[in-house]
Amino acid sequence: MTMMPFLRRLAPAFALASLLAGCASGPVPIDDSVQAAGQDSRVRYVVLHYTDLPAAASLRVLSTQEVSAHYLITDADPPHVYRLVPETRNAWHAGTSSWHGEIALNNTSIGIEIVNMGNSGGKWQPFKQSQIDTLTLLLRDIVDRHGIQPQNIVAHSDIAPQRKIDPGPLFPWRQLAQNGLGRWYDETAEAAQLAQLQTQPLPDVAWFQRQLQRLGYESPQDGQLTPATRRVIAAFQMHYRPSNYNGTPDAETAAIMMSMK
Repeated sequence: MTMMPFLRRLAPAFALASLLAGCASGPVPIDDSVQAAGQDSRVRYVVLHYTDLPAAASLRVLSTQEVSAHYLITDADPPHVYRLVPETRNAWHAGTSSWHGEIALNNTSIGIEIVNMGNSGGKWQPFKQSQIDTLTLLLRDIVDRHGIQPQNIVAHSDIAPQRKIDPGPLFPWRQLAQNGLGRWYDETAEAAQLAQLQTQPLPDVAWFQRQLQRLGYESPQDGQLTPATRRVIAAFQMHYRPSNYNGTPDAETAAIMMSMK
């Protein structure tokens, strides 16, 4: 074998190695001066949680274990807000989840944890008004930047009703909605619907299951009042009728559903 053909065969390999060596020496120059019109935010949802732990333990768990959130709001006075994960990266907060048919919501959501002990000792702990005020400011900024729709500000229990109950029945969803953050129902329409429902038979279970699905919840569609269906109804009630979230399909729950878009 002569040396010249052998060297010709090696030349492409040398060229590739030289190119890779050049890339390794520094980043490729990027020009950001032109931005495409066809784009939007990857973030479509905000998921709200309570920590079920005191502040120090919450911070430790959310920063050192395989669970996280983008933001943590403490119960200090005033509350301290930690950004634990950049919004451009996934936080591991939603787990197995679904909303309006989209699954794996870690990929498309921002998670906010609020320090609160949940149902501690058989009694739900209320959220401090200062925490809700802080959350309101944070949410408004997130919603404005990402163009998040009201119905996509959700509870962990909304997107995972078979396994989660946070942020619980004392979370003030109505107050947030009055500040333009989150979905609520038309209370005047609900009262009229309830009056009408009280004079006629209650819709069947299949109707409730269809309504839950329409409103974003992952619900069985078998027409049976199974424990799984009850858990989804309870999640809906905890959000919109927290005075009674026993998972029973009743006239008031139906009226609320009818008055929602």
